[in-house]
Amino acid sequence: MSAIRETIDISRSPAEVFSYVTDPTHLPEWQDRAVSVRPLGHMPVHVGSQVEVTRRIGGREFPTTIEFLELDPPRRWHLHGIDGPVRPDVRGTIEPLGDGRRSRVTLAMDFEGHGVGRALVPLLVRPFARKEMPRGEEKLKHMLEHPAA
Repeated sequence: MSAIRETIDISRSPAEVFSYVTDPTHLPEWQDRAVSVRPLGHMPVHVGSQVEVTRRIGGREFPTTIEFLELDPPRRWHLHGIDGPVRPDVRGTIEPLGDGRRSRVTLAMDFEGHGVGRALVPLLVRPFARKEMPRGEEKLKHMLEHPAA
């Protein structure tokens, strides 16, 4: 099955969007199921950085360790889950729009199932992600275009 892909235009520069979206501590602000993020090393993140992301699914919390495989500011990034039954693979790209003060953000997400995760990915995880990704991108857009005063 192919990755779930969503695109949104944001009225902020690629550098500003990249800085925000690749700072894992912001995940709970724009992803509904992200409960907490714990860096497993020095911040800011770099290729090889790992973070533990805890998500709430069906009333239960599931931690997953995510590793940064690529960071090419302000154009693209790649993250991959390295443990747990469901391991996300997330690729993001940012294209400048117009005079460079706007950005087109594309997120592509797929999942690897391990053990019980092999059954969970097609039955629960992908359908949840397909539903939540557009909402998450809308929240990201709002957070960046209307920062708290």
